[in-house]
Amino acid sequence: MSQQIQSGAASGAPSIPITKTTAVLVIETAKPGVTAQQIMAIIPAEIRATVKLYLDGRIREWYSRGDGKGVIFLVNANTEDEARTIMEGLPLAKEELLHHEYIAVGPLMPLRALMGAVQQQ
Repeated sequence: MSQQIQSGAASGAPSIPITKTTAVLVIETAKPGVTAQQIMAIIPAEIRATVKLYLDGRIREWYSRGDGKGVIFLVNANTEDEARTIMEGLPLAKEELLHHEYIAVGPLMPLRALMGAVQQQ
């Protein structure tokens, strides 16, 4: 069911539908002062736990950042809170070594224009 909340309605800006969240992008970076040695001491447990989440269908994809400053996950979650619960169960998060940024994502709504009038489901 897509959300048909209109953004900009109160401000007079053009209204566009807000997409339904189908996943959450999670960007993880080490907190200031955390050393590579602290991370590497926990990495074996982190990798095992991450693979388990992947095999359980909770993590869809994961990547290393191109700049080497962290990792990016695409989490199968309908809300940022649901993704936060998943990610906070991982060993590095439990040790409070990482900063997490959560971004809800979903289908690109302008593509609906290609399908004709927006149909409510």
